[in-house]
Amino acid sequence: MTKLSLKARAMNLLARREHSIKELTTKLLTAEFEIDDINDIISKLTESDLQSDSRFAEDYLRYRSNRGFGSQRIRQELKERGVADDIINAALKEADIDWFSLAMTVRCRRFGEQSPDDYKDRAKQQRFLQYRGFTHEQITESFNTNTDEK
Repeated sequence: MTKLSLKARAMNLLARREHSIKELTTKLLTAEFEIDDINDIISKLTESDLQSDSRFAEDYLRYRSNRGFGSQRIRQELKERGVADDIINAALKEADIDWFSLAMTVRCRRFGEQSPDDYKDRAKQQRFLQYRGFTHEQITESFNTNTDEK
């Protein structure tokens, strides 16, 4: 396949949504392009700011947090997608997200506003929030809400 069709394929993928370098490389490899050509095209796209891991991290963070996932899970997913730690840290630092409030909202959406009555229910809710990627402090705080205040 030609470099022109490779660039067109890469541009088409980026037009749909942001992709990390690793994601873009993987998708282009499955389309049976040569790795050297892929690396060449991706470096040109990055230089011209058509591909950006920083933009990808910001978009991914916003999307996943809106879906009710915590910072720990999002951090791990970004690492799996090949985003560098410094980019992940910058995106998390710049994000205007109250993780404590989000943990409480996710818990209340799933289990209701009432605090669990027994240890078994509390443990179940804690496991759910931990799976979602919230820290121990955020999980603990999500149970310390007074539902009488409005």
